[in-house]
Amino acid sequence: MAEPLTPVSRGLVALVFATAVGVYLPTARYGFVEDDRAVVAANPRAHSIPQALRGFDQPYWGEEFYRPLTVLSFAVDWTVSGGRAGWLHLMNAVWHGIASVLVALVLARALSPAAAVAGGLVFALHPVHTEAVAGLVGRAELLAAVGMLGAVLCARRRRWAAAVACAAAAMLSKEHGVITGVLIVLDRWLQRPDEPPYPRSLYVALGIVTAVFLAAWYVIGRRATGDVAPVFLGAETAQRLDIALPGVLRAAWLLAWPLNLSADYGPRVIPAYRAFSLAALGGAVIVVLVLAGGWRIRRTAPTLTFAAWAAAAAYLPTSNLLFPSGIVLAERALYVPALLAAAAFGCAVQWAHGRWTPQRVGVVTVAVLSVLAGRTLTRLPVWRDNRTFLLTLLADHPESYWGHWSAAAVLAGIGDTGAARREYARADSLFDGDPHLDAARALFLVGLSDSASARPLVDRARRRLPFEPVALRAQFVLALRGGDQARAVALADTARGHVPWEAAWYDAQFDARPRR
Repeated sequence: MAEPLTPVSRGLVALVFATAVGVYLPTARYGFVEDDRAVVAANPRAHSIPQALRGFDQPYWGEEFYRPLTVLSFAVDWTVSGGRAGWLHLMNAVWHGIASVLVALVLARALSPAAAVAGGLVFALHPVHTEAVAGLVGRAELLAAVGMLGAVLCARRRRWAAAVACAAAAMLSKEHGVITGVLIVLDRWLQRPDEPPYPRSLYVALGIVTAVFLAAWYVIGRRATGDVAPVFLGAETAQRLDIALPGVLRAAWLLAWPLNLSADYGPRVIPAYRAFSLAALGGAVIVVLVLAGGWRIRRTAPTLTFAAWAAAAAYLPTSNLLFPSGIVLAERALYVPALLAAAAFGCAVQWAHGRWTPQRVGVVTVAVLSVLAGRTLTRLPVWRDNRTFLLTLLADHPESYWGHWSAAAVLAGIGDTGAARREYARADSLFDGDPHLDAARALFLVGLSDSASARPLVDRARRRLPFEPVALRAQFVLALRGGDQARAVALADTARGHVPWEAAWYDAQFDARPRR
């Protein structure tokens, strides 16, 4: 059983918390950036605690996912602060501080207090966390991590009800919280044989909670299973792995050397390989090292085994190794996997303590933490506002088609249609396999009455994704303008059947038509 914290260790834990919160204090001046606007700023459920509670049977975003506890946390912050973005950012930093403390406590079972705290500080300062902590929608990652790690610690302390409650909270915050039971089993398996076993009732309760969540997710948020990254559309297993394995290699590199960060890891940023490559080989080696290496050191370094396999389990749903997901890679998906970097550093500090002088260990530790803190602080301003976010993405990664697409949308919004046309064309030249880009570009051209240019884009979008909502809208408008009322009605019926949340828009278009 874990020992209670000593006064000294309480001070070290406070240091981890203060460091994690302090490095993100600049975000208290930031606003709503990118997805924050739709998920928080424009979401009535995120503004009212009663509405958030009533929304426990509603999807998280549009018709996808199921994260009611995350929405409730936004509603609490909104109510307390009156909707100030700075307060919500500050609370993200607080949740990150709690997660960092829990990392240190998880590591403290097998490591010395100094080594465990060093690992917690690495987690607190790791630059890969900037997207999850500085972006408000990253709250889901933070809450899920707190729930998962809290459940493991509660089980260690034999607080069974609290462990189950933490597991449920993790699941209701983000889908990968379903691995919480697996983490508890893994952690128990790695403990010393003389440790008392966990009761069967704990595993039964965890199984029931997991099954209930999966049932709720299937009923409410399962449309997310159809959300596939455009680069994987029509790809067979081998083709998917040709892209997914380089993504694994890049993810591992971000955890080990987080200097070159990006808000987008789509085609060109990570090359869309069409055959097995050295990068894919590297990704395969990473997979083998994590699985086989974790097994090999399970007795000599159980902390590393736990961290490696927990990282793998948390990353697996978005890894595209078993099935295609909606992203190739996102830094926020590496929030829990950064536990591996923290554990590796903690183990390195413990190893060095037996071979180096304390002064040398301290100097190296401070140097590493300073580099991480410096990179985090230089990365944070990217998330200050939408303008900074987009300009930084385009400057750092001009090969990002998504960046040029976003720029086109901004330029169209301010009425610079000529520049918007050029940015749309640039995005298409970088990657022409995204039906959502085709649809958005077509709707833009429809707005300019350029039906001749819009039609082939609509056709291409619907060939790749037959029920792409924006493509259906564009095709519907083209039919109406062309006087093909029957075609317009048929398209509206198709949309109502396959994208029912769009029904109100089609009804409004018919209502706005002049009556004859």
